[in-house]
Amino acid sequence: MEARVGDRITMAAEHVGQGTREGTIREVKGEGGGPPYVVEWSDGHTGIIHPGPGSVLKCEHPAEDAAGS
Repeated sequence: MEARVGDRITMAAEHVGQGTREGTIREVKGEGGGPPYVVEWSDGHTGIIHPGPGSVLKCEHPAEDAAGS
């Protein structure tokens, strides 16, 4: 996945009964837009994530979405 600062990220639930998490990427620490990412979650918490194999993430680039790409 190639992420950029300001991208919206949605992370699928890891366990039954757990909801999805949504947030905004505040820092990309990996090369070429790769993880780890510093994410500010919608609940106000901030944390570093390094998605592993089997992780389901959706990353949206706001500028492209607004342009209709």
